[in-house]
Amino acid sequence: MLVLGAAAGGGFPQWNSNNEASQRARRGDPAARPSSQSSIAVSADGENWVLFNASPDIRQQINDNPQMHPQRGVRHSPIAAVVLTNGDVDHVAGLLTLRERYPLAVYATGRVLEVLSANSIFNVLNPEFVDRRSIALNQGFEPRKKDGSGTGLRIVPFAVPGKVALYLEDESAGSNFGTVEEDTIALRVEDRKSGTYFLYVPACAKLSDTLTKQLDGASLLLFDGTLWQDDEMPLQGAGSKTGQRMGHMSLSGPEGTLAAFAESPVERKVLIHINNTNPILLSDSPERAAVEDAGWQVAYDGMEITL
Repeated sequence: MLVLGAAAGGGFPQWNSNNEASQRARRGDPAARPSSQSSIAVSADGENWVLFNASPDIRQQINDNPQMHPQRGVRHSPIAAVVLTNGDVDHVAGLLTLRERYPLAVYATGRVLEVLSANSIFNVLNPEFVDRRSIALNQGFEPRKKDGSGTGLRIVPFAVPGKVALYLEDESAGSNFGTVEEDTIALRVEDRKSGTYFLYVPACAKLSDTLTKQLDGASLLLFDGTLWQDDEMPLQGAGSKTGQRMGHMSLSGPEGTLAAFAESPVERKVLIHINNTNPILLSDSPERAAVEDAGWQVAYDGMEITL
């Protein structure tokens, strides 16, 4: 497994962020490591890779990671498929970069496929080359290449508490803004040969019973690390929305991630999708020390994990 991007939407430093952390990152401070927008790549054989979300930074992420480079012929990519966990801009915009007439398969819930269909700009993904394949909650599937050959992975999507993408919010629909189960999913990603699996949960508003059941037996958990505290953005003057309003569980506090997962059976836990306001991005911050003391790692671009 390869982390292509560890940051939340906007990356770190975000283009218009002038907070201390972003200033340190731009100065090249080694304790403020820059990060692109959230995405991972997974391979069972080291040759065929499946992307989980396609961030707006995908072109640079491909260039920065030799595993993603073309290997043969005039046109080639080791990327066999893309699996989307939601319709957020920072998870689908990168699809537009993957438009140069190369065979791919894009997997998503019916809800997210409807979003892509409703926006004609995604028609640049020529259907002669790019298949759009629907996935169903709690039903396992093997991502396959355009030609039908397998990737050696088995994925089970399941719903977690969250929120509809910002640009799809319907204020007339009440406090949940029209959110449905398929708007925010997590993925159980299994190696078909060994049976080893990990969980990828880049967005989650609450530890649910469904997610708790999936934790037992997982070798790795990649979990939503967006904010340190719920009112982080208002406190910093970086926005008016809380973490819960945005559909994200915060790390600190009695109902935060560190407390909720204190007794988790997962042996390795990694935080991903980290907002530019979150002090855990600074390796010398007390908040970083706190998450590490609690048994968590903080993802970074180029991080490799072998299960």
